[in-house]
Amino acid sequence: MAGFLRGRKAEAGNNARVGDLCRVFAGTSNSPLASSICEELGIQLGSVDVKRFSDGETFVRINENIRGRDVFIVQSTSMPDTNIIELLMLIDAAKRASADRVTAVIPYFGYARQDRKDQPRVALTAKLMANLVSAAGADRVLTMDLHADQIQGFFDVPVDHLFAAPILVDHFQGLDLDDIIIVSPDTGGVKTARWFAKRIGDNIDLAIIDKRRPAPNENEVMNVVGDVTDRTCIIIDDMIDTGGTTVRAAEALMDAGAKGVYAGCTHSVFSGEAKTRLQASKLIQTVATDTILHAPDTLGERIEILSVAGLLAEAIRRIHRSESISILFN
Repeated sequence: MAGFLRGRKAEAGNNARVGDLCRVFAGTSNSPLASSICEELGIQLGSVDVKRFSDGETFVRINENIRGRDVFIVQSTSMPDTNIIELLMLIDAAKRASADRVTAVIPYFGYARQDRKDQPRVALTAKLMANLVSAAGADRVLTMDLHADQIQGFFDVPVDHLFAAPILVDHFQGLDLDDIIIVSPDTGGVKTARWFAKRIGDNIDLAIIDKRRPAPNENEVMNVVGDVTDRTCIIIDDMIDTGGTTVRAAEALMDAGAKGVYAGCTHSVFSGEAKTRLQASKLIQTVATDTILHAPDTLGERIEILSVAGLLAEAIRRIHRSESISILFN
């Protein structure tokens, strides 16, 4: 993946640039990522005003003529919830300004974990969010590593679903680790872990963390399925939220005889004391991507953030040119 993206960057002049009809705008959730995407595309980030009224209401305005343009709006719907409102308002503003097509670029799609009705009288927020994006006027959605693949079917517009795993694979291959074994933090992540294991090297084994709660109000017990003795473990997940599961999984792996544990994820939600918890854990390194913005001075030396700007930029370029993006899945 990295080699492919470098190859695209090497194209000279207009061949590496998107057309003049393509414009990229961003809300306030992750403007550095949006700026990096535009740098990859060789264009300027579009001008937008986002303000807050004294009562907390949001005001947005696109400061450019976008009539007939192919518009991409970059906004992660991470906390706070005002980021969701910004996204919906920017989509609406672009449609009312007669944009030819509006693509919602949502690096992190929030509320995706509530994707099924597994309790009485609960909201199906993943579907609700999809409905809101469609109702606001988005013609297309570009996102990364949804919590469940079937969420794509919740949208009434086309969805391009990218994966950050190739970027993580490049990183861990660059560390030149020995005796690697890939670890899924639960049974639901086995498919992703197996994909990761196949691409990080030949004959890479797979282990699974089996989580069980022996009784109400008792802590989960982590059992390791697979032999991790004297192995370098890499825990792969789509997101790390509070960090509790990842930290306990690392402890279980070390207790089972692992010689070192790394963790990799796409979305660094890092709520509550997650950053402190990860720094104080037995993890050698936690690797995530910049789908969610964090101030660099809050992360610490054992948390590394990789950029997905090149991947998203290439997807935007191909969508704008009506080219296939299937190569980005490989």
